[in-house]
Amino acid sequence: MATHVFRVEGDLGREVAARGDPEFVEWLLKQGPVRPRSDGIIHRMMQGERVVQIPDSTDTEAYRAGGAIRQLIDRSGVRTTLGIALRNDSALLGTIFVNRREVRPFTDKQIALLQNFAAQAVIAMENARLITETREALEQQTATAEVLGIINSSPGDLAPVFEAILEKAHTLCGANQGSLMIYDGNDFRAVAMRGVPEPLATILRAGFQLVPGAPPEPLVRGEDVVHIIDMAAFAAESSPTVADLLRPAVESGARTILLVPLRKDNALLGFIAAYRQEVRPFTDKQIALLQNFAAQAVIAMENARLLTETREALDQQTATAEVLQVINSSPGELAPVFDAMLEKAMRLVTAALAISGPLTTEGRGSPRPGGSLPKSRRCSAPEAKRGLTLCCCGSCRGSI
Repeated sequence: MATHVFRVEGDLGREVAARGDPEFVEWLLKQGPVRPRSDGIIHRMMQGERVVQIPDSTDTEAYRAGGAIRQLIDRSGVRTTLGIALRNDSALLGTIFVNRREVRPFTDKQIALLQNFAAQAVIAMENARLITETREALEQQTATAEVLGIINSSPGDLAPVFEAILEKAHTLCGANQGSLMIYDGNDFRAVAMRGVPEPLATILRAGFQLVPGAPPEPLVRGEDVVHIIDMAAFAAESSPTVADLLRPAVESGARTILLVPLRKDNALLGFIAAYRQEVRPFTDKQIALLQNFAAQAVIAMENARLLTETREALDQQTATAEVLQVINSSPGELAPVFDAMLEKAMRLVTAALAISGPLTTEGRGSPRPGGSLPKSRRCSAPEAKRGLTLCCCGSCRGSI
């Protein structure tokens, strides 16, 4: 007698456990995911049946049709087959199969006993699911807390925040490579990457313009997510321009990709990209998780912007206060006032040169504090008409 457990996941299923002839068990477990046949036991259970017994497997249409079912029966020598559904409420989780190598149907008592074992299996599967969900929830909470901690400990410094977001998001979503891209309204450019090989990494760092039909285009139009199941197939069906853009990613092995936007008040700031090197779609839960990390990235970017604006405003207020203090402490003496003004102006606008001084009527002298400027080099700014120049950028520098 041989037994095996077939696990159902969506519209596909796979063998997860088997006992019996070692050669048959090894062959059975090597079979990949399969789609249940419309005339098979699994399909009947998907329609609601809880117990299906086939007295003689060789006396069925599925056997006579040949294919995988006949190969399975011939290899195993199975004649009588009993299937017991593993069902949680109305959801089919899988099936326990019990087989005999002779035509000898199972009794009602034996079926009831197997149904009891099936109920225990469902309890074990549900417990495992709850434990997995609890573990995943804890891992997600821990990852979120760690990212928020980095945001708080790195005010204004986005690099470590972006690196942490990619590492946590990709790990929890089962992605082995990807990037965090920023968008300036014209170009996309990578500011953080994980697992991206060359030359794709060089291309992403340099940035690229939006191309009609390229994967990021729906995000610019306002879409919440871009999910491409097979990048190679997508590129093959795209325009030559898009295919050329995607070639480095396809050649690097990217297959299933997920793009989640970074938005602030409907404005696109960039996106997080997660790649898999196999055709395996992301689940709704994984997409929602990546969206949560995208929201954290936006928070970090907004914090950095506000901090920069606050720091600049504070620098301007401090500079103004310091110049006023020099004016108050040097009544009637302009040189220290001009020096202080130039020093603060150059620092705040990051100028390379600043010159100040009274313009003499003779138009001779040298450009130094307290000196005079040659007539041909006098500044044309309004201040010059009052006998003063203050040059740190713009038109004044050009005339001196």
